[in-house]
Amino acid sequence: MRAVLQRVSSAAVTVDGTTVGSIGPGILALIGVEQGDAAADRDYLARKIPETRIFEDEAGLMNLSLSETGGELLLVSQFTLLADARKGRRPSFSQAARPETAEPLFNELVAQLEAQMPGKVATGRFQTMMEVALVNSGPITILLDSRKNF
Repeated sequence: MRAVLQRVSSAAVTVDGTTVGSIGPGILALIGVEQGDAAADRDYLARKIPETRIFEDEAGLMNLSLSETGGELLLVSQFTLLADARKGRRPSFSQAARPETAEPLFNELVAQLEAQMPGKVATGRFQTMMEVALVNSGPITILLDSRKNF
């Protein structure tokens, strides 16, 4: 599984003109599920997302995690994180997991994070056209990959 973590002042997801998820200060996490991903990949992200230290402490150093700051989390599924654009002009998405595999893993990740951070987790809507608005704070953007490809 892949994740793009963006430290935000605020973020929201809209579907068909209706806001389906929004947060204040915290992390917007775009999540991509790859073919072959399993519980271990989900668990890796469930540990890393809330514990990655990308928030400033009193000295201005990035020493605090989402868990430590009490910030919020917005999770948005995004199969395009698995794009392979090495050849030609059209990216291939062949490594992205099929929706029937990806959706349960994504939902399990959401459930794990909700259990860790009750009342602090919002989501987009799986397999829909979403508009994501955010105010990136920093900007701080971190890439995570459960297979440690980068």
